[in-house]
Amino acid sequence: MSDKPPDNNERQGPNRSGRPPMGMSRGVFGWVVFILFSLMLVTMVMNNRDKRNELSMDEFYRNLEEKNIKNMTIRTDGSVFGELEHVKGKEETTKFEVDMPPALSHDRKFVEYVREKCPEAQVDYDSNSGYFYQVLITIVPWILVFAFIWFFLFRQLRGFGGGPGGMLGSFGRSKHRVTSKEHTNVTFNDVAGIDEAKEEVAEIIEFLKNPKRFQKLGGRIPRGVLLVGDPGCGKTLLAKAIAGEAEVPFFSISGSDFVEMFVGVGASRVRDLFKQAKENSPCIIFLDEIDAVGRRRGTSYTGGGHDERELTLNAILVEMDGFETSDQVIVIAATNRADVLDPALVRPGRFDRQVYVPLPDVAGRLEILRVHAKKIKLGPDVDFQRLARGTPMFSGADLAAIINESALLATMGNKDNVEMDDLEEARDKVRWGRAKKSREIDDKERTATACHEAGHSLIQCLLPDADPLHKVSIIPRGPYGGASFSLPEKDRTNYNEKWIHAQLRILCAGRISEELCCGDVNTGASADIRQATDMARKMVTEWGMSDRLGFVYYGDDPHRSSIFVDLPGGQEYSQTTAQVIDEEVHRIIDEAYADTRKMIEENREKLEAITQALLKYETLDASEVHALIRGESLERPTVSDILDADQADRAAQSVKPSSQPVAPPEPDLGSGPLPQPG
Repeated sequence: MSDKPPDNNERQGPNRSGRPPMGMSRGVFGWVVFILFSLMLVTMVMNNRDKRNELSMDEFYRNLEEKNIKNMTIRTDGSVFGELEHVKGKEETTKFEVDMPPALSHDRKFVEYVREKCPEAQVDYDSNSGYFYQVLITIVPWILVFAFIWFFLFRQLRGFGGGPGGMLGSFGRSKHRVTSKEHTNVTFNDVAGIDEAKEEVAEIIEFLKNPKRFQKLGGRIPRGVLLVGDPGCGKTLLAKAIAGEAEVPFFSISGSDFVEMFVGVGASRVRDLFKQAKENSPCIIFLDEIDAVGRRRGTSYTGGGHDERELTLNAILVEMDGFETSDQVIVIAATNRADVLDPALVRPGRFDRQVYVPLPDVAGRLEILRVHAKKIKLGPDVDFQRLARGTPMFSGADLAAIINESALLATMGNKDNVEMDDLEEARDKVRWGRAKKSREIDDKERTATACHEAGHSLIQCLLPDADPLHKVSIIPRGPYGGASFSLPEKDRTNYNEKWIHAQLRILCAGRISEELCCGDVNTGASADIRQATDMARKMVTEWGMSDRLGFVYYGDDPHRSSIFVDLPGGQEYSQTTAQVIDEEVHRIIDEAYADTRKMIEENREKLEAITQALLKYETLDASEVHALIRGESLERPTVSDILDADQADRAAQSVKPSSQPVAPPEPDLGSGPLPQPG
């Protein structure tokens, strides 16, 4: 006796699941059913059409002699039908029908006799097309209605009782995209800057390649891997690289693709996805943005268990529990909101391994830039080390955009290769937006912007704890009228208090410089004010850098639902503590503001020199700013000088020399001796 459990079809019996008989395809079975239903409908219409009284031949002749018959028609098949008048002069008639031998309807004497007694009689010697035309006119609307119901309802219900879509048909089928191992051309060579994450998923690749190696010692490979990181860090690219290294199919779907307007569709799509994955094992299922359906249950406004997202999440949990040890299916999910995921989703046995994909550091950014730069032509002055230092907190997607934008800029500039200036311009464009060089700016606004940016750059150069200055510009870029760019020497994962105080003073310098140079202030410092306030408040509430409040956390609880934060009693500290927090924030910013004002007043001449240089050159690099602080002067052509020189060169090239040879001047023979050959 076999130990194999009976199949569902064997338990239900033959054709109990609604499937077509053996040997008949599903399409042929559907058309057979359609034709049978059509014939049944035609029969019902034929039987329910208007009833006619059947007359015998004797009754027909008697009524014909009495001239009670009108509108009579004789067909060649022997059928005669018409109307009988009950009372002369009244419009009361009854339809009748007579069956006679077909030969009689072709008898000329019989036809002449009928027309003599009933001049309105007609003889139809054609086929029965008129009769069938009338029948078709009656049943065609019904056929159209039935066809509509068949194709739009019955075909959807065809999967009921065993299809993956259930009653909703194609709505319940997964919308995943499958990339076969022949087309998965992404490997670890295409992934840079996340070496630790690559090492952590290396054992998954080994399991997909050689599962028996792990089964010998009884080890169980993680069923689910959760990739956590900021947007653009390379989570999707890492998942594709895992599939490419393992050479297995790659099933990818987004969390939002599970959610539909119909309740239960998401759960059905989950079941369909996992079913197809098991049939194509070994493979990888990649669920992108899983927080769309994997949020913590019980915190929504509905609060019930019939929410579509909760049903989808329950289906994912059940399917991941249904994996067998021999199922070579790895589920990889990606999210940048791991704090909102349901605890049941990340427990051991489901997504029991979390791989953090961080923003790349300087070395990682250097590798990423080199990977993306393989496809473009680079100039000899390109310095990726400098560019990597100048792109702190940039993700892998940002760095890829920089390389692409630099190639576009070089192309539009008719250059043979990408130069360092193109890379720096692309970096500024990706982070702050396109430079608006053609924008007309009022002189007062331009002067205020120059004073503002000169103040930032001056304080940044004077403070030893601040990041080194890279360049300063008053060319509008994005929503900003100007910008000062720093070049950090290293990446910071922690911020020390001296660096924070230096940043506060740099942020205050713009407003103070405007006030001292122009005698007025404007709204250009709004971003600086917002950033300084946020930094000071975090110093007090989160970082414990206030002596009055001490080593206590007063920030928002990240694990608390945001629905009830603004309700009364939502804060976890008293009003007195809230007042102390506000006082400490004011104290920190006021101290930074006072110190910055004192430094600017002591270096007023240096501020004026940087301001005038910005008004003249629009952009200064760090070496030029330091030269101005030392009291040196700048001697280089301005933008207008370069434009004037370019225009003069074009004008000189437009003047073409005469094509006629110019004869040498004749010697003057009027006086003096003739020139002698030397």
